[in-house]
Amino acid sequence: MKATRLKIPDLILLEPKVFGDDRGFFLESYNRRVFQEATGLTPDFVQDNHSSSLKGVLRGLHYQVQQTQSKLVRVIAGEIFDVAVDLRRDSKTFGQWDGEILSAENKRELWIPGGFAHGFLVLSESAEVLYKATDYYAPAFERSLAWNDPTLAIKWPLKGEPTLSVKDAKASSLKDAEVFS
Repeated sequence: MKATRLKIPDLILLEPKVFGDDRGFFLESYNRRVFQEATGLTPDFVQDNHSSSLKGVLRGLHYQVQQTQSKLVRVIAGEIFDVAVDLRRDSKTFGQWDGEILSAENKRELWIPGGFAHGFLVLSESAEVLYKATDYYAPAFERSLAWNDPTLAIKWPLKGEPTLSVKDAKASSLKDAEVFS
């Protein structure tokens, strides 16, 4: 597994070894020992999530202020633009974002530690996204950060307006968001 730290060094882009032939391919999407060797991290995943979305759907930017979740995100069908925003006030990269194309074709995965908001935009006709989380979903602690906050200036590869949930359409700006110390 190849691990590349991104411009925000706590974000890690992972590229698993893919063994392919004329029958198809095989890869280990997660192996605790290999992940630890590549990243130096030993997360304890407690929940796996699967979402299916159509082109133009933007999910996020979500985070939990308690029961903070670190996530390992991958795509098994389609293509997304995956974004993480640093919400750790004491971090040198507070308020900065990074985005990566994840797809079934490139088989990349993105490690997003706790203290970040996470969201994605579906670029293909549809996408199936899987992610492992280090804590349980806790609706009482979930918050949403506005995808189009001008302070963040995320460069979404989007023409027109995305399709949002009601919750995401009412999300907070960074200046009004509950963040981490």
